[in-house]
Amino acid sequence: MASLFSRIVAGEIPCHRIAEDEHHLAFLDIMPLVEGHVLVIPKKETDYLFDLEPEALASLWKFAQPIALAMGRELPCKRIGTAVIGLEVPHAHIHLVPLNQVGDINFTKEKLTPSQEELALMAERLRRALNS
Repeated sequence: MASLFSRIVAGEIPCHRIAEDEHHLAFLDIMPLVEGHVLVIPKKETDYLFDLEPEALASLWKFAQPIALAMGRELPCKRIGTAVIGLEVPHAHIHLVPLNQVGDINFTKEKLTPSQEELALMAERLRRALNS
């Protein structure tokens, strides 16, 4: 059975896309730790990030870099933190999380529940920042 993220890649489940190329997809987390929390995934379903071939792993991080830089320009934060947890969805992914304090990247805290409209506005902001 395809992972949740593979179903997003296939278009079976909608998402708020930030960036995409032939091998990668970045989209907003619908239950973010903080506003602007982005997930970056390889389109090829691989359960564990470090099972990716070295070139694919490097390519994923290279794809994530301009997104993180755009997030840092657009969002009121000190840094963009990264996390690789990989326990909730069996599909390799990188979390890009705007940080103002260490607790902003605490995955045990209660998640936000933004509306679809709020997510759409945030996605538009981040796409615009990425393309500027």
